[in-house]
Amino acid sequence: MSLIADINILNKKDIRKLTLDDLKAWLVENGEKAFRAKQVYEWLWKHSAQSFAEMNNVSLALREKLDQHFTINAVQVATEQLSNDGTIKSAFKLHDAHIVEGVLIPHDERKTACVSSQVGCSLTCKFCATGYMDRVRNLDAAEIYDQVVRINEQSLKQYNQPLTNIVYMGMGEPMLNYANVMKSIERITAHDGLGMAARRITVSTAGIAKMIKKMADDGVKANLALSLHAANDEKRNQIMPINETNSLEALKDALKHYHQVTGRKVTYEYIVFDNFNDTLQDAEELLRFSKIIPCKINLIEYNPIENADFVNTDDDRLQAFIYYLADRGLQVNVRRSRGKDIDAACGQLAVKEKLPA
Repeated sequence: MSLIADINILNKKDIRKLTLDDLKAWLVENGEKAFRAKQVYEWLWKHSAQSFAEMNNVSLALREKLDQHFTINAVQVATEQLSNDGTIKSAFKLHDAHIVEGVLIPHDERKTACVSSQVGCSLTCKFCATGYMDRVRNLDAAEIYDQVVRINEQSLKQYNQPLTNIVYMGMGEPMLNYANVMKSIERITAHDGLGMAARRITVSTAGIAKMIKKMADDGVKANLALSLHAANDEKRNQIMPINETNSLEALKDALKHYHQVTGRKVTYEYIVFDNFNDTLQDAEELLRFSKIIPCKINLIEYNPIENADFVNTDDDRLQAFIYYLADRGLQVNVRRSRGKDIDAACGQLAVKEKLPA
C-alpha cells in the first residue's frame, strides 16, 4: 500500500462518531437524499455492520462514497478463552491495536456481558488487577457497543441464547468516561440500536460522587452499583485511593440525591477480605451506610491477583457477616466467582498475553 493510501486511511473519520443529523447533513451536502441517513444509521447501530459493503439496500455508488470518506473502527475478538464453568473471556483488539478484555458470564437463564470502558485504569484500587495498569485512553461509545455485540454473538453460538444483561464492570472506571458510556447505553437501548432494556444494564462505579448526581439528573435509566468494600473512610482509603477525594460522606450525599431524583435502589458491592473488613463491627458499619437509601448488597468472593496478597474471609466469618445483615432486614446476595481459572473473574481483568499481530 502506498504512503498516500496509508495517510488517507488515517485521515478517515469513524462514521459512528456522527449523529443521525450529522450524517443526514453530510449526505445532503454530497448530493444524496436525506432519507439515506436513516438506512445507513440502522446498518451501523441496529445491524452492527462492520463494513460498508454489508449495506445491501444502499446503492453501490453511495457505499463507495462512504468508504472513500469514512471508516468503521469495528472491535475484533483477538483471543477467546472458555472457562471450566462456561465463562468466556475475550481480548478485544481496538483499531489502534490497544487491547481491552470483556467477559460473557452464563448463569441459568441469565447471560451477562461484562464490558470495559477504558484501556487500563487510573484509580489504583489495591485488590484489582486493572488498577495496576496505566490508563491509556477512554473507549468511545462504539467500542463499548461493539463489545456487547461480540459477546452477544458468543452467547448465541455457545448457548443459543442472546444476552439478557450488561454490566459496566470491566476494565476502567465508567464515570471517568461518562459521555461515551452514556452514549453507548443510548445506542444499546435505542429502537434503532440493539433495543435492549435499560433496566437490564448496570453501571458500576468506584465512587465518583459528582457523576452519580449527574447520572440521576440526566435521567439515565440504567441501574447504579457502587463498589464499596469498606464502610469507614480509614479502611476504604487503604484499598481505594479514590476515597480520599470522594469520601463516604460525599458518597452519602450523592446517593441521597440519586434516590431522591430516580426513586431507584442502588447495589453495593462488597468484597469480604480476611481479617480486613469481615468483622461484625464492619458489618455494623455497612448496615449503617445501607440505611441511607433503599439498597441491596452483593457480597463478592475475592479473586486473587499477582500484585496483591488479599485472601477471602473464611466461611464461618462470612456466614456470621451475612446473618448480621440479613437479620436486620437487608437484602444480601453472595456472588461466587465465575471464570477464575482463566483470570476472568471480578477484579482479575488485565491484559497479560502477547497477542498475535
